[in-house]
Amino acid sequence: MLRKLRQRSKANAPDGALPSLEPAKAMLDGVKNVALIVAGILSAGMGLKGFLLSSHFIDGGATGVSMLLAAGLQFPLAWGILLINLPFLLLGYRQIGLRFALKSAAAIAGLALCLVVVPYPDVTPDLLITAVFGGVFIGAGIGLAMRGGAVLDGTEIVALLISRRSSLLKVSDVVLLLNIVIFGVAAFVLGVTEALYSILTYVAASKTLDFILTGIEQYTGVTIISRRSEDIRHVITRWLGGGVTIYKGESGYGRRGEQEQMDIVFTVVTRLELPRLREEVNRLDPRAFIVQHRVDDAVGGMLKRRPLH
Repeated sequence: MLRKLRQRSKANAPDGALPSLEPAKAMLDGVKNVALIVAGILSAGMGLKGFLLSSHFIDGGATGVSMLLAAGLQFPLAWGILLINLPFLLLGYRQIGLRFALKSAAAIAGLALCLVVVPYPDVTPDLLITAVFGGVFIGAGIGLAMRGGAVLDGTEIVALLISRRSSLLKVSDVVLLLNIVIFGVAAFVLGVTEALYSILTYVAASKTLDFILTGIEQYTGVTIISRRSEDIRHVITRWLGGGVTIYKGESGYGRRGEQEQMDIVFTVVTRLELPRLREEVNRLDPRAFIVQHRVDDAVGGMLKRRPLH
């Protein structure tokens, strides 16, 4: 379809002019990223101003440090968010790039402005609900901003850099390690009860962040054992646009363990692509044996690229 559109555009274009669909696609991607970042800012602002601030709970990372300064020294929260995140933005510029740093700076400035300008309601005085749903809104905001190509907290830049270089640690794992110190200080500044509720807030935010980043498009490894393995391989590579690995194997079935040589197909897809894959395999071979399992992360090959990975 894309080739036909390009050929039609070329046929209708003046001599020497070759229209391209790339600028339009880039513009749509840019609008989508801006919308995700704005939604993330509003969600994080709701979590902070609508839930946490009135109960004297804190978030983690640079925002949590800013909230501690605001509680202990009466330093304006918005200015604290801007100033404390500045060194991390410089690190992001040097290690990741100017575009990422500018988008993140705009997102952090937008969050600071949102806390000053937007009149969020104080949702509830219930401490448990405040801790849990404050974390949900903050985690959703951070995740949406990251899917838009930016971060709302400078410590996430450090977490991204470490997670890129380590196969053992995810972004949320690194953030947890950084926040242990912050919550320890919070126990002295705010009190033990507030610090414990703040940890609960972080747990809720972390789980929501993981779902937004990987839960929707969680990688799933799929092993398919079928006599029509060649047709299945063709469907995956040609029609679904994925990559496959073929194992040479032997089946064993029946009381005597009859053996039969066959090709075993293995592929990695996202959760959104899984239903279509199962539908196509079932259409080709209703008796195919399918085993699927969660994949925490995967790099290289013909994988659908996720934001900031």
